[in-house]
Amino acid sequence: METIITYIVFFGVPLFFTYFAGSFIEKRHYNSIRRRESEMRNILVFNEKRVPENLVSGQFYFVSGSVVISGSYFRQVITALRAIFGGRIRSLESVMDLGRREAILRMKEEAKSYGADVVFNVRFETSMIGQREGKNGNFCAEFVVYGTAWHKK
Repeated sequence: METIITYIVFFGVPLFFTYFAGSFIEKRHYNSIRRRESEMRNILVFNEKRVPENLVSGQFYFVSGSVVISGSYFRQVITALRAIFGGRIRSLESVMDLGRREAILRMKEEAKSYGADVVFNVRFETSMIGQREGKNGNFCAEFVVYGTAWHKK
C-alpha cells in the first residue's frame, strides 16, 4: 500500500500538475501568437531566392528570429508511451507548431524595425537540444528562421 501511495505522489501528482499547467501556458501562448500574427500580417514572407524585378531598388537587410521551446513532463511521458507503441506523436506537434510560428514572428518584428514590407529567401533550421547520446533528457527544440528583408527607399 505504501508503494502505491509513493508511486502516486512521485509520478501522478507531477503528471497531473504539468498537464493542467502546460495546457494553460500553451493556450496563453497561442493567443499571444494569434494576436501578434494579425498585427504582422502586412509583412509578406517568401522562400523565393530571387527578388522580383520591380523590387530590385531599395534597401536589403538580413533578418532572423529564433526560439527554444521545451516540452513539459506530461508530454515527455506521453511521448515515451507513444514511442513504445509507435504512431503519430500529437503531443509534440503543438510544440513544433508554436516554435515555428514564434520564430517567424520574431523575424517579422525585426523586419518591421527596419521598415521592411517583404522578406525573401526565408530558410528554417530546427535543432534538437538537451538530448544526451544514449540518455533521455528533456525535449527541447531550437527554431531559427532567417531571410532578406526589403525596404523601399
